[in-house]
Amino acid sequence: MTPEKIRQILEAVRQGEKDVDSALEQLKELPFTDMGFAKVDNHRQLRTGYPEVIFCEGKAIEHSEEIIRSMYQRGNNILATRVQEDLWLRVKEHFAEARYNKAARTIAIRRNDVPAPSTYISVVSAGTADIPVAEEAAETAEIFGNKVERIYDVGVAGIHRLYSRLDLIRGARAIIAVAGMEGALPSVLGGLVEIPVIAVPTSIGYGANFKGLSALLTMLNSCAAGISVVNIDNGFGAGYLASLINKIK
Repeated sequence: MTPEKIRQILEAVRQGEKDVDSALEQLKELPFTDMGFAKVDNHRQLRTGYPEVIFCEGKAIEHSEEIIRSMYQRGNNILATRVQEDLWLRVKEHFAEARYNKAARTIAIRRNDVPAPSTYISVVSAGTADIPVAEEAAETAEIFGNKVERIYDVGVAGIHRLYSRLDLIRGARAIIAVAGMEGALPSVLGGLVEIPVIAVPTSIGYGANFKGLSALLTMLNSCAAGISVVNIDNGFGAGYLASLINKIK
């Protein structure tokens, strides 16, 4: 339930359009809804400014769908990550506003317009293979009300590609740098810009990449200042953090 919805309920009581008992019936679901298999956090947007995000990997499709339905009924903007295509086929039958990003494996349902700051976030990927994680970051930032510029396939193996887009990258309030293999892109960017760089290691790479561990260690050991690092393939975490940075007044 959004803050605006709560205000509407209280105003309806004040105006005599709703009785106290029915208002309490709606409000009693705060702070969470116990669905048996899940406890949906209805207070999260009040506490943090952002509604709960549904991580679908490992969940039964039926459970993910029911959580989406529960949040939809409360008027929330909805983001579901790590979505199985079977779930999307079920969701699109019931929610006309739902949008599926196949590369990012996300479902977004926008119920409320979120005022976007005039500044933007740059999402930069080293290679084309890193795009799925970059797209998860971009989708997360967008559903939380941010403008996003996507700059893809500009890794250090052809660094002239990166230099050709530096003006756009530097104009952002925060940068999300997504890279696999050796994970060098965030370090290079950290030495070229004066804004925060959020580094996202991906599991893309040959055997000694250790499914993203080598990229993670490179980013953690960067000698460039101003870099923060999220977990392997965690586009969502990067998008969330970039949104917080972009909305600092």
